Amino acid sequence: MASIELVHIVKSFGDTPVLRDVSLSIADREFVTLVGPSGCGKSTLLRILAGLEAADGGAVHIGGQDVTGVRPASRNLAMVFQSYALYPHLTVAQNMATPLKLRDLPRWARLPVIGPLAARKAYEKIGAQVRQTAEVLKIEALLDRKPGQLSGGQRQRAALGRAMVRQPVAFLMDEPLSNLDAALRVHMRAELSELHRRLGATFVYVTHDQAEALTMSDKMAVMMGGQILQFGPPDQIFADPATLEVAEFVGSPKINVLPGEVDAEGRIRAFDLPVPGRLTAGAGPVQIGLRPEHLRLEGGADAWPGRVIHRENLGHDLYFHVVLDAAETRLIVRGAQDVHGNVPLDAPVRIGFDPARVLIFGADGRRQRPLVAPPMVESV
Repeated sequence: MASIELVHIVKSFGDTPVLRDVSLSIADREFVTLVGPSGCGKSTLLRILAGLEAADGGAVHIGGQDVTGVRPASRNLAMVFQSYALYPHLTVAQNMATPLKLRDLPRWARLPVIGPLAARKAYEKIGAQVRQTAEVLKIEALLDRKPGQLSGGQRQRAALGRAMVRQPVAFLMDEPLSNLDAALRVHMRAELSELHRRLGATFVYVTHDQAEALTMSDKMAVMMGGQILQFGPPDQIFADPATLEVAEFVGSPKINVLPGEVDAEGRIRAFDLPVPGRLTAGAGPVQIGLRPEHLRLEGGADAWPGRVIHRENLGHDLYFHVVLDAAETRLIVRGAQDVHGNVPLDAPVRIGFDPARVLIFGADGRRQRPLVAPPMVESV
């Protein structure tokens, strides 16, 4: 296995810049996710790493070696695609054996009838590797089936097996779960995480689904507009976003953003309520970020009055959509089913907030940190 480093990668399609001076270091055996909205450049960055796309500038290093000009087959990376890319006329075992045959056997040994007879020992070795990989993925019973006879999850395991059997230095995955239904995606997230731990391999995973990035990654890179806005452990990015864009993208439901104001002495207020801490950037408007789980419906006198206009029942949790009386601003507040289950639509409520969880962003969207700030509390 090996570390990966992308150094000042630049890429444009015509006059449209896709990647703007992107640098990223991935340690050996890490599970790193590139996450962001469609069109942010994450798949292009993965293809440049794989050698399937040429960068306009920058370098790619794998295991300390500069492989920028090296062809894809010589980089020893395994790619798993969204579409599975299995040969429909071959069985699962034959699909998994194909990359080994192409890599390890001369052209004459790959001939349909003569090859297996003339290179019997090589074929036996390939078959043993296929069976060993199938045991790891628990797909031994599927080896004789063709892709058309498999479910979506089984096809995904077969595609993973075809990548694993080559024993690559790293696995590159481009939205491999997006074609699966919601329940199977959750199951496969757990399976991929367990597989990463068992293999001890380097994984680079591309997705637009922040839930996948938060639940599977050792580290995640949030990409927008061809740039990496923030890179680090998922818990840290969720609890301590560097910009408003990151805060709005990571977390479901989306973070609530309220207009705030800083006076000449650095004191912060939002809808006439004080916000802890003081800023030194000068007087002016700011944006206050509060996640739904950091708001409460039972606010006292120091709370924003409003009314419930919609409620979402997710079983264990309720999400209340509340319009504040002060400025018709809409907030989403998480409530517990056993505590707030009887709160009806159009009910008057008072919304309080946890002072330790307030996130403040300047007019440019960058994080502002008060001089006297409450201690950071770990996310739940």
